[in-house]
Amino acid sequence: MVILFDQFNLPEDIYKIVFATEQQEVVAKMLIKYMWDNGGEIGKTEMSLFANKLHDGETIKDKGRSPLDKETMISYNKRQFYDRILTPMRGMGLIDYDLYKKTYKVSDKFNKLMIKIGLTWLRELEKNKK
Repeated sequence: MVILFDQFNLPEDIYKIVFATEQQEVVAKMLIKYMWDNGGEIGKTEMSLFANKLHDGETIKDKGRSPLDKETMISYNKRQFYDRILTPMRGMGLIDYDLYKKTYKVSDKFNKLMIKIGLTWLRELEKNKK
């Protein structure tokens, strides 16, 4: 996944940096909240149930777009959830998948990868200064 950002207009919300649309941001936030509510780790079955609830429109978002909305039903295609939300989050290291336990876990690998990228850029700068 490619992340494009403007250093002068960097949002405070990580989801606004990572995802292209507001709906993707909302679904990703809901997924992370769901995972934290379950101890930061969920199994394949729980992930499938979450995706099915999104697909069927049974999932409720706490805050709507307007202040008058207290709860809003949200629907998101199951296949698009896996393709546009879960897979990119795994690829970037926001979520980790344990093949042996068959669980998804909120991860700090994203931070470590960003540091690694920054260090790679510093090495490139040093290499070209000589």
